[in-house]
Amino acid sequence: MLSVTKQLPDYFRGKNQLIYTVTFAALFSIVFLLLSLPFSHNSWMALGNSRFFAFTVLFAAGSLLLVALSKFLMYKTRHSIKMTYLGYILWCLSEVVVICLAYSFITVPITGIGWDQLPRTLGNALLYGLISLVIPYILAGMYFALQDKNQTIRLMNYGNAVLDETVLPSKLEKITLFDNNGDLKLCVSASNLFYIESDDNYINVWYSDSKSDLKRYMLRCRLKTVEESFRGSSLVRCHRKYIVNMDKVRVLRKEREGYDLDLDNDTIPALPISKTYEKNVLAYFNNNPRRSDS
Repeated sequence: MLSVTKQLPDYFRGKNQLIYTVTFAALFSIVFLLLSLPFSHNSWMALGNSRFFAFTVLFAAGSLLLVALSKFLMYKTRHSIKMTYLGYILWCLSEVVVICLAYSFITVPITGIGWDQLPRTLGNALLYGLISLVIPYILAGMYFALQDKNQTIRLMNYGNAVLDETVLPSKLEKITLFDNNGDLKLCVSASNLFYIESDDNYINVWYSDSKSDLKRYMLRCRLKTVEESFRGSSLVRCHRKYIVNMDKVRVLRKEREGYDLDLDNDTIPALPISKTYEKNVLAYFNNNPRRSDS
């Protein structure tokens, strides 16, 4: 059973996911509005040749703008503000409440039903709002959760062969990356991989080719998935944006702002180590003294 106090996965607040969610919610709401208008009571919303048509269009546009701005704010604060499932639910419900309050306070003067009907109007609005917004939010969330579950990064190593000794993850020879559809996208030698960089819902894999030229390959995947898949290997998370191959680290430097990593390639800028991951990186050096002496 899902705990509402559990931290919300990063992909829920990704740019593409939020855009798709807003688009799907808008389309769902339009269809629901068209189907429910003939059965609604005390509603001034109308389509076609009606004096309320302009109000309907303006209110729908304003509601969509509010939802879009809300999701934009959710996206921009994804790194600075951590959010649980409960926080995400309350955030989405607050969008519904604000829209329904606006609708109710507009309905009373426009229809002339009297302010004593405000609670009843608000109750009906909340019912329609929950259906037209919460349902598409739930469906979109389920879709993204299933999509993320199918997202895999598979490893090719000595574990695929029958050996007389256990091979640790740190001895990986090949790293094979698959996209969300399970299609093979990149197979690179661990000795050629420098670091992996987060780019919203994608990752950039930086490696050297057969000519020792630095190359970049992008595929759709979350950095968190990479971190979990390669836990225990020489690929270590050093920053919210970076996973570095510790075997390619040439220098660990202590700067005023924190530690930096210089890799074994002069064209690659120094990678910062954030406070969150500093302990893990330093622990790797402490547990691998031969690396720190090189």
